[in-house]
Amino acid sequence: MLVLTRRTGEWISIGDGVTVKVLAIRGDQVQLGIDAPREVRVDRGEIRELILAEMEAARRSAADPASLARWIDRKKD
Repeated sequence: MLVLTRRTGEWISIGDGVTVKVLAIRGDQVQLGIDAPREVRVDRGEIRELILAEMEAARRSAADPASLARWIDRKKD
């Protein structure tokens, strides 16, 4: 992990298309501005964790034939 110290108004560049700028610092919160191409997904950490958990649950249920049968039965109703 790269650890950097930045002040308000300073920025870092990630690769060729992503820029992260420190917009404000208030107490223990830092406001960041992220400029990235549309095809680059940018999520908050807690949102990314939810997405990964849902993907894992879907993968597990797809591998379970009984779970798939229950899902099909629910869709029929």
